[in-house]
Amino acid sequence: MKIAVIGTGYVGLVSGTCFAETGNDVTCVDIDINKVNRLKRGEITIFEPGLEKYFLRNLKDCRLHFTADLAEGIKNAAIIMLALPTPPGANGAADLRAVLQVAEDLGKLIKEYKVIVNKSTVPVGTADKVHAAISKNCKAEFDVVSNPEFLREGVAVEDFMKPDRVIIGTTSDKAKKLMGDLYAPFVRQGNPVIFMDVRSAELTKYAANAFLATKITFMNEIAQLCERYGADVDMIRKGIGSDGRIGKRFLFPGIGYGGSCFPKDVKALIQSSGEVNYDFKILNAVMQVNEKQKLLLVSRIKNKFGKDLKGKRFALWGLAFKPNTDDIREAPALDMIDELLKSGAAVTAFDPEAMKNVKAKLGDVIIYAENQYDCLKGADALIIATEWNEFRTPDFSRIAANMKNKIIFDGRNLFDLSEMREQGFHYESIGRAIVN
Repeated sequence: MKIAVIGTGYVGLVSGTCFAETGNDVTCVDIDINKVNRLKRGEITIFEPGLEKYFLRNLKDCRLHFTADLAEGIKNAAIIMLALPTPPGANGAADLRAVLQVAEDLGKLIKEYKVIVNKSTVPVGTADKVHAAISKNCKAEFDVVSNPEFLREGVAVEDFMKPDRVIIGTTSDKAKKLMGDLYAPFVRQGNPVIFMDVRSAELTKYAANAFLATKITFMNEIAQLCERYGADVDMIRKGIGSDGRIGKRFLFPGIGYGGSCFPKDVKALIQSSGEVNYDFKILNAVMQVNEKQKLLLVSRIKNKFGKDLKGKRFALWGLAFKPNTDDIREAPALDMIDELLKSGAAVTAFDPEAMKNVKAKLGDVIIYAENQYDCLKGADALIIATEWNEFRTPDFSRIAANMKNKIIFDGRNLFDLSEMREQGFHYESIGRAIVN
């Protein structure tokens, strides 16, 4: 099948590459000509484990193509997927300008039946708006389908190739047939393709991400109680995670969620709820708690060193919002950096993948280390913000040798409390006893 994917960001590039991997002829379209040229040369533009192998193979086998020309990109395509950015506006609502502009442009180009698929995360009612924008200039038959993605950064290729479920919102039999054929190779093990109406599909994506954000935030609140009662959040996590009604995933406390999905989608669902006069109290609380959680370690640092941090240097392990990605959108590490700098501190940071993106955003206001141990030189304390695997079993003697003080503030609960006692560190984590 011939497919066009409009947008080569995270969702677009992963989707286009994985569709090509199952034998489809895929053309990805982007307005950034420099990016398009890089992709044509085989330079992958995002970090995602496992993606480069598929990307290079399908580029070489001429199943994956790139262009900045929309007309060329959609030529002969049976399915056109919109994987465009929908960033939050000032009021938290998803900004649909890119989606609707492309829809209007498509209306001028479509001459035969096409299925237009919203892969972007969009609020309820967007399919209707896309349909109206295309209809302004289009006389041919077409259907607009909602097909939200549920990709986890760091394991997105696996999620795409072996999805838990595929959600397709349409009432058109013609569109159902095409979409069912498209996804058949991905669900051979029997995982469901769930067809529903368009608005239910649009809301399903927001509901899923908002629920997971709530689950994370709930555990962060429980962690606060643990610290006040002298309980251990890890034991509680295991105790409730073994309940099949709750499940083990998304129960790890930390310094708040970040990334491109949860913060944006929670804000957008709150905004959408307000548009129909519903006050979504739970999500308002989730958002407020998460913002406070991002700076939890900074408040503990100030309790230890004083509010004025002038002359203090902190080593920061981790900049990405989660491991196995270079994505720094809404990363808690950035909030901590900002607050530490405002308080007069200096920061040296290391991240295996995200330093280039942070430097592009922040410039030289912090120091970027070559490795995790160089990062520690002369530091008054170590802060852990991202749970990269290489941070899990470090050489504690090297840590102690490089730092001024044996002090660790761990936002991801990487280390065992008894080991920290044996090593002689002052160690503060989330929802567990402080080791002195």
